[in-house]
Amino acid sequence: MFFKPISAAAAVALAASGMVSAQTSTKCNPLSTNCPADPAFGSERANCDFTQGACSAFQVLAGTTLDYNGNGAAFTIRQQNDAPTIATGRYIFFGRVDIVLQAAPGKGIVTSVVLQSDDLDEIDWEWIGSDNVEAQSNYFSKGDTSTYNRGAFHPVVNPTGSFHTYTIEWTPQIINWMIDGNSVRTLTPEQAKGGAAYPQTPMQIKLGTWVGGGTASAPGTVQWAGGYADFSAAPFVGYYKSISIVDYAGSDGPSFTSVNEYVYGDRSGSSKSIWSN
Repeated sequence: MFFKPISAAAAVALAASGMVSAQTSTKCNPLSTNCPADPAFGSERANCDFTQGACSAFQVLAGTTLDYNGNGAAFTIRQQNDAPTIATGRYIFFGRVDIVLQAAPGKGIVTSVVLQSDDLDEIDWEWIGSDNVEAQSNYFSKGDTSTYNRGAFHPVVNPTGSFHTYTIEWTPQIINWMIDGNSVRTLTPEQAKGGAAYPQTPMQIKLGTWVGGGTASAPGTVQWAGGYADFSAAPFVGYYKSISIVDYAGSDGPSFTSVNEYVYGDRSGSSKSIWSN
């Protein structure tokens, strides 16, 4: 049974702050108030080679210190409240993300690639440090964590000891999770409550490692993360080698027109309500 008490994006934020909660969070939720427009990638693609150092497409979040070497950006966990995280300052409105990474090893240690919107739509890749045979895919809609039956597990060889390419391609018609170019899962709007639970609003990309098996973590989180982390075995290091980000700007393929920002036209959270400038 897939059991996870909070979304990946919420867990990373809460781990970084030393808090534990069952609530997701957003700086401004456009479903309840008027929020600033989301800056768009638009026709400008991001191609980051972390073996060469930091990438301007990403912002380093508070409390994060990264090292860069031939393996890429090293996201290191040394103690319980460590949660090194970076996030894009711009958003995609449907699109494709390809990332080459080696997940962090260690019981209770989690590596996450998260696409998340202001109204808490979310699409994830996740790796448990003690599970060296699988990757996990997941999605959330509008911050709904009332059930935890949306996750799936996918075989992959030695994810904490070798690099693989993980892809999310997200269109109005389908979400496709891929490993090394091979599709391992698809989701259509019809499979997500007829589209009502289908992620469909502009998203940032967040990369991070965090402690799921912390002493202050919820029991369900600890169980999902494989148990309590043993910090006598620290440091635990995940490597992000490279990432490619392509914005589809509301369509089912790459945008070739200039788009500066995405605006929520109402409080429905529907893709049809989003307009671009």
